[in-house]
Amino acid sequence: MKLGIIIICYNNENDIDISHCAKYLNKLKDIEICLVNNNSKDNTYNILEEIKEQCVNVSIVDIKRFKSGNSAVKAGARFMSNQFSLKYLGYINTNSLIKYQDLSLLFKAIRDNQVDILNYNQSFLNKKGIRLTMFQSLFPVMDYLAKMNIENHYTNLNHQQ
Repeated sequence: MKLGIIIICYNNENDIDISHCAKYLNKLKDIEICLVNNNSKDNTYNILEEIKEQCVNVSIVDIKRFKSGNSAVKAGARFMSNQFSLKYLGYINTNSLIKYQDLSLLFKAIRDNQVDILNYNQSFLNKKGIRLTMFQSLFPVMDYLAKMNIENHYTNLNHQQ
């Protein structure tokens, strides 16, 4: 099962530790990551490029004009569906997360729970009983982690807002 995860970034320069992010991203199996830079005004795009250079499973979409969260997710989804043969596609908007949390913690949570994420999404889609298009089957990764009651630092902080 091949999973794609779209991560929307906007002015996250101070939230990214390149070496830690690359370490966790390189350990992901059968997961393609699309980092979408949503017209950041800081150095986020250059940092994402450095991560991409260190990881074979990372792609970048650079949006030149700021878009809503849904539009940025759709831009990432279009890219992912054109570039990869994916069975599942999830997304995370980093701006909905608590600020000042290193994104490497998010990547660690994905790595540690990737089988659970896939299984939960598959059972959820099977319950719907119909075949959904790629855009209809997009799922919020953080919500899935929370619904699965995964105990980790990142989801606990996310839901304290």
